[in-house]
Amino acid sequence: MRGCVSAPSECFLRRVNFGIMEFKINHKKAGRKTYMKRRAKSVITEHKELAPHIFSLKIKTEMAKEAVPGQFIGIYPKDGARILMRPISICDADADKSELRMVYRAAGKGTTEISGFMAGESLDILGMLGNGYDLDVVRDRRVILLGGGIGIPPMLYAAKKLKEQGTEAVAVLGYADSNTFLREDFEKYCSVQIASMDGSVGTKGTVIDAMNENGTAGDVIFACGPMPMLKAVKAYAADHGMQAFISLEERMACGVGACLGCVVKTKEVDHHTHVKNTRICVEGPVFNAEDVDI
Repeated sequence: MRGCVSAPSECFLRRVNFGIMEFKINHKKAGRKTYMKRRAKSVITEHKELAPHIFSLKIKTEMAKEAVPGQFIGIYPKDGARILMRPISICDADADKSELRMVYRAAGKGTTEISGFMAGESLDILGMLGNGYDLDVVRDRRVILLGGGIGIPPMLYAAKKLKEQGTEAVAVLGYADSNTFLREDFEKYCSVQIASMDGSVGTKGTVIDAMNENGTAGDVIFACGPMPMLKAVKAYAADHGMQAFISLEERMACGVGACLGCVVKTKEVDHHTHVKNTRICVEGPVFNAEDVDI
């Protein structure tokens, strides 16, 4: 794992996961909000395929009342051979219905197993996890929402909450091809620009190419996507004198910061590790781009 001397042992992770079942875990950092983490049962209310290997999952859970854009939950496979949760970002939350929506890619054995679960089945989840986007700091600013690939889903909930608070936003979404999943959902909340790597729809290339082609204007960037995209976003923001908040992806084991399996280098010394790195699953996944060394 990147930034980790060695991967956490399976024995250690079994102890971590058992502890989560019994106790609420509370992490706090100056300047960050505090969230309680707990393992709980939920019920699947809807599960469908949106595009090849891209699935939309809705579950009934009281955690929906706590969800912040940019946060994620851990979903546990039912196969006993796979003990670790699969981290999946929040795509939408409906507090009134106590319903969370996740849109994910079935890529490995765990998410492929999850993709076969049906409506009505119970699901073990861990949440709420991580620190999301701070909407208060952008209340009077124009936000550019950048999503690339499977980094598109978490930007939808951000678009929804920004509209609710009266903040102007534009979404620039990057796809591999013409399978523009969630595009119509975004159009309910803000204007949308599209990029595709094969040029089949919108601007041919990346979200940066789309912004350059369309002259996209804004004051601050919220972004989620693959690391090459986030590096480009950080450079773009610096070149244009903009603030950027980026959501980092990394392989995760425990999801609560105990195993140090998902760290990123930082500009300043971290309060927990006492070195220049920090945990994506706890202090992140959303960071000010200027604070992390990517």
